[in-house]
Amino acid sequence: MRKILPLLLSCLAVPGWAASEGTRIQVTGEIIDTWCYYSGVMGGPDAAVGSAHHTCALWCSAGGIPVGLLAEDGTVYTVLKIAQDANSAGGDTQLSLAAHTVTADGMLYERDGLKYLVVNEVVSDMDIVNQTHEDYGTVPPFSFPEPK
Repeated sequence: MRKILPLLLSCLAVPGWAASEGTRIQVTGEIIDTWCYYSGVMGGPDAAVGSAHHTCALWCSAGGIPVGLLAEDGTVYTVLKIAQDANSAGGDTQLSLAAHTVTADGMLYERDGLKYLVVNEVVSDMDIVNQTHEDYGTVPPFSFPEPK
């Protein structure tokens, strides 16, 4: 029993469901609208990124849909916070970065196959570089109202 007790106490001290420590990373990619990207509601993933989807991404972020960072290697990170912005989704920082390609420095957390990013600093903001409107117009087409 004396040998088992320390083992049992160590298991209680660090439960298996406890959050893991984050890993500091720097990643470059596009700030995306996670709802349209994952759901396919606007078409394939190519239609839910870049300049074609910028206005819709603003609406989704303002409505509380979490933003993501689509890395150059295709990995999607759900962004929980950017810099000092207190809102996890739809905050002013996220709105000003919708569809922009950025380099972000922050903490990566992983759980159940999902990747979460708490961005400490946007190291560089390259603006919207993915000119998808040339191929897709605006997605959805009604995202820019017709003048009367």
